[in-house]
Amino acid sequence: MTDTTDNRPVPSPCIGVCALGEGDICIACHRSGMEISHWGRMSNEEKRAVWALVRRREQGEAC
Repeated sequence: MTDTTDNRPVPSPCIGVCALGEGDICIACHRSGMEISHWGRMSNEEKRAVWALVRRREQGEAC
């Protein structure tokens, strides 16, 4: 049986330049202020969902 749960730590998208811009989105890591403040308490699944949003925001999509 293959374990489909990935328990490896999910790295933060933070690059050490914290500046919230329009829409409460960080201009560096593309996370919202709420996503940044809750990151340490999120499950790996929640962190992966935030990463998906980050990638969409990097491409200019409104999320």
